[in-house]
Amino acid sequence: MKPKILVARAIFPETLDKLRQHFDVEDNQADELWNKQQFAARLADKVGALTTAQPVDAESLANAKQLKICANMAVGFNNFDVPAMTARGVLGTNTPDVLTETTADFGFALVMAIARRMTESEIFLRAGKWDRWRYDMFVGSEVHGATLGILGMGRIGQGIARRGAHGFGMNVIYHNRSRLDPATEAECKARYVGKEELLRTADHVVLVVPYTKESHHTIGEKELALMKPTATLTNIARGGIVDDAALAKALREKRIAGAALDVFEGEPKVHPDLLTVPNVVLTPHIASATVATRRKMAELAADNLISYLLHGKALTPVNPDVLKA
Repeated sequence: MKPKILVARAIFPETLDKLRQHFDVEDNQADELWNKQQFAARLADKVGALTTAQPVDAESLANAKQLKICANMAVGFNNFDVPAMTARGVLGTNTPDVLTETTADFGFALVMAIARRMTESEIFLRAGKWDRWRYDMFVGSEVHGATLGILGMGRIGQGIARRGAHGFGMNVIYHNRSRLDPATEAECKARYVGKEELLRTADHVVLVVPYTKESHHTIGEKELALMKPTATLTNIARGGIVDDAALAKALREKRIAGAALDVFEGEPKVHPDLLTVPNVVLTPHIASATVATRRKMAELAADNLISYLLHGKALTPVNPDVLKA
């Protein structure tokens, strides 16, 4: 009898076929949005689960006596209560590396879009308001040669830094919990600075920090006040890194020039004030959304399930203490 696993959201059919070779799979190809109780009920008789944004916490694990692994189809894992999982001996895995370059592409595209006011100008055009050319029509800010400030210099942050420095001749500054080694700084042409200096100096600020309790509202009213009125802010990290209410107010009052957001606090809900300001680009958490990259993410999540449940080996664990135990 095959071990039972849960695939909690719709996924590529070929990934399901691969998993069915090894497991008795309960899928969710209808892509229903289960509440916590429904999710917990489905976990109860499973040894593994492929998850996306479902919260995996003490409550959802309470009756999952056989559960050994939750494989997240994402690089982020803020939906995992890691201490609770570790205490129950449940391994968590994620999908690092496979989405780095695609996400960096998208992050830089957002920088370009808000700097050059692409969303504003498209809405203007579609509304039939374009009847002449003006010298100051939707003038934006320079990207080439400007100062790019990156908060969070992991793999994706480094990818954005390389694009800015090598492709657009930007002056790249960054702030991170720990400074990069000299060779990586040289490769990215990036200079380490304090957080306040970065916010005061950068023409374009990009957020790529992981979400934790400590990083909640890393950018709030105080931080926005440090930024130049000509600066832009791009968030491809996680919702909750930015105080969306404070950002909407700063945008409305034009205390910064604009913002580009792919993630939101409380998503898929979006703070209503962000929907009423013109100087913002909004996308629905699609930074990794290319066919090739999403396939790689699904495959790595599936491979984590197969490798751990069948061979006892974890490919990309987020709580390796479980392996030691």
